[in-house]
This record gives sequence, C-alpha cells and structure tokens, in this order.
Amino acid sequence: MKKPFLIAGPCSAKSEKHIFEIAKSISLYIDVFRAGLWKARTHPDSFAGVGELGLPWLKKINLELGLKTSTEIANTNHVEKCLHYNIDMLWIGARTTTNPFSIQEIAESLRGTSKTVIIKNPIHPDIKAWIGAIERIKKANIKNIILVHRGFFLGNKHKYRNEPIWEIPLKVKKMFPEHMLLCDPSHISGDKKWIYDISKEALLNKKMDGLMIETHLKPELSLSDKKQHINNFDLGKIYYDLF
Repeated sequence: MKKPFLIAGPCSAKSEKHIFEIAKSISLYIDVFRAGLWKARTHPDSFAGVGELGLPWLKKINLELGLKTSTEIANTNHVEKCLHYNIDMLWIGARTTTNPFSIQEIAESLRGTSKTVIIKNPIHPDIKAWIGAIERIKKANIKNIILVHRGFFLGNKHKYRNEPIWEIPLKVKKMFPEHMLLCDPSHISGDKKWIYDISKEALLNKKMDGLMIETHLKPELSLSDKKQHINNFDLGKIYYDLF
C-alpha cells in the first residue's frame, strides 16, 4: 500500500524565522511544506498575509531543507510571483474555486508549466463548481493536479466548522481517479480536538490519499485560524499512528 501524502505548515507565514523553524520541526513527516502568504480574509482589517515578502522564505526552505513548498494563489499576479520563485505547488482556495473567471485566468497563466495545482472544494456543496474548476485547469494542459476536501459550510451550527459530506469528494475522486484526493481536517474541524479523528476517518475508512494539515509550533500564537492548528508533536502522532 502506498504511503499517504502529507502537506503541513502554518495557515499564515509570519516571518522567515517563524516558518523555517516550523518546517524544520516537521520535515521528517511531510512531503510538502505549506504556508499562506496571501490570505483571503472576510474583514478588511484582518491580517491578510505578508504577500510576496514570504516567497524568498519558502525558497530558502526548499533549498536548505530539501522540502517542496506550497502556497495559496487567487489571481495571475500571485501565479507570476510564485513562478519567479519556483514554488512547487500552488493551491486554489475554496473561495476562488467558485469563480470561473478567476479559475480560467489562473489556468491560462499556468499553461505550459509543469507546476502542481491543488484545487480545494468550493465553500458550499456545489459539486459542479468543483468539477468545473478541475476541468478548466486540465484544459490548460496542466497534468499535475491534487484535489483537497476541506468540507462545506452549511450556514448552521454543527459539530464541525465545515461538514465533511464525504460522498461528494468520493464521487469527484471516481470522476478523476488519476489525481490524488487529500483531506484537510483543519478546515473541516475548525478545532484541533477533532483533527485526529477526521484524519483517521479520511485515511482508514474513506481511503483518501493523504492529508493537508495546519501546523504550528505554538498554535496559540498563530496570526490566523489558531484554533484549528495542531503542533508538531500532534502531527507526529498522526503520522506514526495513521501513515
């Protein structure tokens, strides 16, 4: 059986030292280090990320630790800057997945590259929007695609921040069996206390191909989504128990 794929790192990069220390602490477990540089925040006064400033930090992690790196992109400007710094994997967030105009522009800006594109499901359980985004990226001759299930917001108070509705990602996986399907337990749970259980369900029961988890050395100090981060020791437990 193939070992599950693991992407982990902080929701937001704060400084070069900050993300390098996190990457070093989890380097034995992960396949790809993730850190958000441009953050789509609902409120304009919320921390929106360090932006382009963080790209050399990711490049340093790649060169000095030998880790592949990933960050979220939402427009062609982000893509161009990431290509310049040779970021390995670019992920399309749930908000962007719902917008065909944005997806098409991103697809065209990546045409002809060999970059891996990670596509998260849309915020709401709109399977057609997810499929449409995947197909637009594929039509741009982008072959390296990873799908990520991050749950769906239903507008009501439930156990989790976003409901898993497992049948939707599993149906999409059947349509695109050539692409890995990862689970993002951080965004499903909204609370670190559920991350282990969701990870176990995704890997052992739903047979998904891996996980994408928000990880921080001190989650309480994270600049965004601090409640749903786990620390490096908890990530190690998931790795050794489930991988």
